[in-house]
Amino acid sequence: MTKNRTVRPWRETAPSLADFEEIAQAGFATLPAPFRDACAGLLIRVADFAEEEVLDEMGIEDPYELTGLYTGVALTEKSVHDVPTEPDTVWLYRRPILDEWIERGNVTLHELVVHVLVHEIAHHFGMDDDDIARIDDWRL
Repeated sequence: MTKNRTVRPWRETAPSLADFEEIAQAGFATLPAPFRDACAGLLIRVADFAEEEVLDEMGIEDPYELTGLYTGVALTEKSVHDVPTEPDTVWLYRRPILDEWIERGNVTLHELVVHVLVHEIAHHFGMDDDDIARIDDWRL
């Protein structure tokens, strides 16, 4: 006998791009106000994979290796004299994140999406991967 249960639709199918957007926005909303305020104008976008030209520029052959990307000029590098050409953007790549989530098996999808989001926002604040790794190591 099967129990009737309420299940969010994406729990029975792969989460869509819109589901990822919802998770990312919910995670962003939990950040402390000063961090959110410093992200004014920062776009959060979700795509299945990074574009081929982005992967080529980064020397990445396997598109599953890139879960997120910050594009823009870090706050530490900006000047009032700069003329912005494109908005600063955090990209979250759904398929690589799903793949990592399945492989890890020890975090929720929400936790992983928010982790990637915060990692990319750290680049917006001017941190490099080594800085971010030291923070991650300290938290553990």
